[in-house]
Amino acid sequence: VQLQASGGGLVQPGGSLRLSCATSGFTLDDYGIGWFRQAPGKEREGVSCITKGPSSTFYADSVKGRFTISRDNDRNTVYLQMNSLKPEDTAVYYCAPVRGTVEVCSFVPEFGSWGQGTQVTVSS
Repeated sequence: VQLQASGGGLVQPGGSLRLSCATSGFTLDDYGIGWFRQAPGKEREGVSCITKGPSSTFYADSVKGRFTISRDNDRNTVYLQMNSLKPEDTAVYYCAPVRGTVEVCSFVPEFGSWGQGTQVTVSS
């Protein structure tokens, strides 16, 4: 199981970024996928997740209305479109398979390992 997050960078407040999570070693549609982030000195937190199958989506309150998660099973990739970015969105972002059903996903990782994250810095 391998996941590689990419697409981070430095952006001004109010700007946008699209993160990509390239997956391999498992069938993407068999799992819900979550995006997580960890800011310096803080615990890792769940940001958004998307279910297997119907691809229902869920968001943390802090990003609801600004972030959009999507998946392309043919490309084995999950995306996180981030708009109206704020300085408090600054963190290293990770993706991981998460526990759930076709109706709901969670922020509980399915496996114990994390792939390489991507740094997002929102600053003027």
